[in-house]
Amino acid sequence: MIPGRGPVARLVADLAGVSGTDRVIDVGCGPGTAVREAARRGARVIGVDPAPVMLQLAKALTRQPAGITWAEGTAEDLRQPDASATVLWGVATVHHWKNVNAGLAEARRVLAPGGRILAIERRVLPGASGLASHGWTDQQAQSFADQCSGAGFDDVHVEQHSPGRQMLYVVRAVRP
Repeated sequence: MIPGRGPVARLVADLAGVSGTDRVIDVGCGPGTAVREAARRGARVIGVDPAPVMLQLAKALTRQPAGITWAEGTAEDLRQPDASATVLWGVATVHHWKNVNAGLAEARRVLAPGGRILAIERRVLPGASGLASHGWTDQQAQSFADQCSGAGFDDVHVEQHSPGRQMLYVVRAVRP
């Protein structure tokens, strides 16, 4: 998880342009910070995480759950209907996906046409190990963007943002 998730949650919601008309899926929602940010903006949100303990924590931290649903699942198996979301994001989770291509295929399946996908990871140095490797190098960010294009997403681009002390990579794309 990225420390200081509040600024990162605001960044992802801003970049996605989340509004009250959106249906958001947060893949690997962890404690639910970005889920709550999207809900504050009026979106209906599903926080998906493979760890029941994280879902329990997210529920405990969520005082007013209006518009929020929590679900166990993985990037490769979101257990959501086809074309059911307008936004899907992964905040500091893509580096944990077991199969990136399967995760992108699942993202494309659950996103409605015109839906937006965003992936945010902290910038890490090549050769980093342990917790210092949790994120993307320059090459990994570009590789994920290339995989998005290969999975059929349009308008794919890589950006760098620094909402705090850390530099973050953001890969954004649109489902045609």
